[in-house]
Amino acid sequence: MSFSSRDEIEILDAAIRASTGGTFIQLSDGITHYEIGGSEANAPVILIHGFSVPSFIYDPTFKFLSQAGLQILRYDLFGRGLSDRPPVRNNLDFFLRQLTELMEALRFTRKVHLVGLSMGGLIASAFAVRRSERIASLVLIDPSGAKALDDSWALGFARIPVLSEIVFGQLGERILVNGAAKDLYGPVLVARLQEQFRLQMRYRGFTRSILSTIRNGMLDAHLDIYRALGKLDLPTLLFWGRNDRTIPFEQSDLLRQAIPNIEFHIIEDCGHIPHYEKPNEVNPILLNFLRRS
Repeated sequence: MSFSSRDEIEILDAAIRASTGGTFIQLSDGITHYEIGGSEANAPVILIHGFSVPSFIYDPTFKFLSQAGLQILRYDLFGRGLSDRPPVRNNLDFFLRQLTELMEALRFTRKVHLVGLSMGGLIASAFAVRRSERIASLVLIDPSGAKALDDSWALGFARIPVLSEIVFGQLGERILVNGAAKDLYGPVLVARLQEQFRLQMRYRGFTRSILSTIRNGMLDAHLDIYRALGKLDLPTLLFWGRNDRTIPFEQSDLLRQAIPNIEFHIIEDCGHIPHYEKPNEVNPILLNFLRRS
């Protein structure tokens, strides 16, 4: 079904992209928006964002690691930010193909460090399982996939064809922007996060991509992937905000059971995005781990 939310008032085209000053590359499924920083002398660190909030969510991480001299790549998953919204199934293979082709297009020949937030943690883990020879280390930040996320009325509606198009077409901004605010524990950063989040909602195909991602299993349980990851001899770091309301802290137990040798850090008084909410606490741990790995 072809539709647009009432918030989607523009087509994401070359003129709009040119006005942003961003960097873009054509892949087989469409154009991907990305940014590279730091020094090419070091192995790349690739930052993969989550379900709906695009790559700006790594602003503090990108700046810190770039200034520390590491080579950093962040990009917008298809359907989000300034990347294309191709009308295809937004499943795990789709997102893994984007990551694979982006690495090839940028000629990354060395092993890479993958950092994945929420759904990005699932993508990073699946890539590591399939292509372990390409991975130097893995960092998971409140990753999804230990259990299915099915405890909200919005996710329930999203799985119902036609009805969900109607509901999200009219109320998509309220549902998704409020959902993004729920990722934070404290109120200080909420307004800034919501303002940046709304920008991507102007472009046609965003809501369709969000619904397709839900319907194609990206928020389902994928504990088998984490168990396979646990059998690899791969340095892995796990962060989790104690007060995560998006993916409950209790799910960290399942991850630690699946990946027995994982290095685990709890971030207190923090929600779903600890690297964004408490960068001064997370960044030194992250940098130390990457240098050791």
